[in-house]
Amino acid sequence: MPGGAAMPRSRTASVGKPGHRPGPPVDTPVPARWVWLAAWPVTAVFVLSNAATPLYVLWQREIGFSRGTLTVVFACYIAGLLGSLLVSGVASDRLGRKPVLLPALGLALTACLVFATAGSVAALLAARLLTGVAVGAVVSAGMAAVADVAGPHRGRLAALLASCAMVLGAGLGPLLAGVLSETLPAPTATVFAVEAVLLATAVAVVLRMPLPRPAAPARGAWVRVPGVPRGSGRRLALGIAVFAPGITATSFVLSLGPSLLAGLLGTTGGAVAGALAFAMFLTAAGAQFAVRRLGHRPVLLAGAAATAAGMAALLVAVHASSPPALTAAALLAGAGQGMGQLGGVSLLNSGVPARRLAEANAALNVGGYLPAGLLPVSAGYLSDAVGLTTGTTVFGGALFALAVTGGLVVLADRGRGAGRSG
Repeated sequence: MPGGAAMPRSRTASVGKPGHRPGPPVDTPVPARWVWLAAWPVTAVFVLSNAATPLYVLWQREIGFSRGTLTVVFACYIAGLLGSLLVSGVASDRLGRKPVLLPALGLALTACLVFATAGSVAALLAARLLTGVAVGAVVSAGMAAVADVAGPHRGRLAALLASCAMVLGAGLGPLLAGVLSETLPAPTATVFAVEAVLLATAVAVVLRMPLPRPAAPARGAWVRVPGVPRGSGRRLALGIAVFAPGITATSFVLSLGPSLLAGLLGTTGGAVAGALAFAMFLTAAGAQFAVRRLGHRPVLLAGAAATAAGMAALLVAVHASSPPALTAAALLAGAGQGMGQLGGVSLLNSGVPARRLAEANAALNVGGYLPAGLLPVSAGYLSDAVGLTTGTTVFGGALFALAVTGGLVVLADRGRGAGRSG
């Protein structure tokens, strides 16, 4: 799933200090191709994050479980991700990116094996938990690695590539799984065999990535709720205010979107659900490119407006039985997440020191993914109890209110620099 990184201020931080590996000389920037390659592990792991989405209908038919159970499977991913964020950001800042990224990719490969052989709800829960842990490490260490490789003179490019790598991977996963599930035999095994190959290439990239060892001092607990340095709290709060409703909206589409499509279109085909998810995240990436030159405040306000409009479209879709409205809801939700994520990442990039960049990423994602795990689960069980239309209506109304509130928080902020271009 759906789902920032802070930029380093200087490439000299890791040079000439005890216990640190020498980084590239200050006047020798890393070739531009490595900035793009550094984003590939983020993309590869996020392909896995949503690859199961079009396959849930198959598993429901083969194993047999309710919509509520389906959202619990999704929430297990969120639980693993949040647990990972409690340690991965701090560990990455203290130990380096590779010591966190390589184990994360190993867990992702293990998740592929469990998914490919899953024959029970317990197996799906385990696979989603492993996936969540891997994703949590990648949104902390992987996105920060893009920043480290880029250097301070390519900060805007690094922020954009890191954020787009996340949403593009999240969209490619369900598209790939949806198409393969309808064109090849043994779809659940085939999908994750292909994903394992992608993850193997990501391992090769990480092993060769030109990364210096960071200079964060080993102070405080290793396992803790991630945060930001004093003075950066407002930046974090503004980012969460818009990113959280956006990623919660896309999480709902991923978890219950196939059920809505089945009700509106009378189809259980994985390709349709996969295409909708891909379009949602492609819109997220496109929105980020479209607003990349705007200041932080306009980007965040646009993100909040898109999420609110998406929830309005969702209500129209379920009450008017309108597939076009559901498509519009998904696309607007994607735009809301994309702009909220980019705005939050950019705010942190412009104010958080390099030695705390991975932990800052983790803090932003904890604030976003916590409601993204809780609210769709509540909507799933409510839908089992009172019907999908009523459950979706309650969820859409609540998230509309949260998105509007986030926009008002951004409008109310008049702090110096936090809401301006940086």
